[in-house]
Amino acid sequence: MNNKQLQALVEDISLKYFGEPFIHEAVFNNRLRTTGGRYLLKSHRIEVNPKYLQSFGLEEVIGIIKHELCHYHLHLQGKGYQHRDKDFRALLKKTGAPRFCKSLPLEVKEKKSYNYVCTNCGLNYIRRRKMNVTKYVCGKCRGKLKLLS
Repeated sequence: MNNKQLQALVEDISLKYFGEPFIHEAVFNNRLRTTGGRYLLKSHRIEVNPKYLQSFGLEEVIGIIKHELCHYHLHLQGKGYQHRDKDFRALLKKTGAPRFCKSLPLEVKEKKSYNYVCTNCGLNYIRRRKMNVTKYVCGKCRGKLKLLS
């Protein structure tokens, strides 16, 4: 799905569930990390995290769009558009929008490790930080160190 298809989807959901048109911009934002989407108050733009489409599919994205459209329509009407407001909670319930989105699966980064060996006694050193082998020597026999990997 690209930004043009997202725009059409948001406009369709707005008319179907809220009975009002969405006349601003809706885009994917790759920089969003901890949230499914956001509504920007000044530009009235809706941004959606594309990782939710990849991880959970279209149904979850539709829920995120409904949630952001609740913020959008209430803000334009001058009603309470924040999560704690009664108007917002009532509109969430009426449209079937989720209050929170699912959390993304954690991305596990592999820890880089460096393996050094003493050229004299053969003792292995495993470190997370890279060492200067001309500056440091083996702690056991004071021999030279060599980087393996």
